[in-house]
Amino acid sequence: MGVSNNITAVLNFIAFLASIPIIAAGIWLAQNPDNECIRSFRWPVVILGALVLLVSLAGFAGAYWRKQGLLALYLFSMALLILLLLILLVLAFVVTRPDGSYDVPGRGYRESRLDGFSPWLRDRVTSSGSWAKIRSCLADSDVCIRLAQNYITPEQFFNSHISPLQSGCCKPPTACGYSYVNPIMWTSPTNPMADPDCYVWNNDQNQLCYNCNACKAGLLGNLRKEWRKANIILIVAVVVLIWVYLIACSAYRNAQTEELFNRYKQGWV
Repeated sequence: MGVSNNITAVLNFIAFLASIPIIAAGIWLAQNPDNECIRSFRWPVVILGALVLLVSLAGFAGAYWRKQGLLALYLFSMALLILLLLILLVLAFVVTRPDGSYDVPGRGYRESRLDGFSPWLRDRVTSSGSWAKIRSCLADSDVCIRLAQNYITPEQFFNSHISPLQSGCCKPPTACGYSYVNPIMWTSPTNPMADPDCYVWNNDQNQLCYNCNACKAGLLGNLRKEWRKANIILIVAVVVLIWVYLIACSAYRNAQTEELFNRYKQGWV
């Protein structure tokens, strides 16, 4: 192989390595209970990571066997994938910027307000058709059952740092004044309650607060928290891919120059 093709092959191996954390971040997101229940949010990162892996392997093969057509296809495809990753990053940053969570006095966990989150994200999660499926999925999961297994006394539970999803879906809002029995069973207060969620709460394990606005807000809070963590990995991966792509473009041009020069020399032999 020529020097330029050697460089391109090494760069594509680096791009291959960069695709691994993208896929890992996507799998981590997909396995979380909230993303498991929102199918449109589950796989985009995994799919993009897998495509980056396949394209980088194609670029490596093109550089190793000096297939300029395959290298050109690699450069076009990688540019498109980098653009899609950048769009995903920008969208994720914009829609996860608003934070509807707030501190609760005397509690280690936070609670969330539905109107504090991005309208775009809120509309795609909390519409009546979407929420019916999400609610059923959450009820079938062990996201709330784990609380009863992990916390026994009120002090343990109130000082815990449970997830926004558990805070919103597995217990009534603190403002309702319910009395603690265990993390997923509470005694109703005798005084009137202003928050509509207070009347929605039910000790039935299949209902709890899954129909509450607090639960919808908790789901959005989980999504925000997880996607902002994943964004850090995606930013690093995209920076590496852009760096690799720019050098690969230069190496591709040099390889074409080398090929033209070799043909020119052969013409004079």
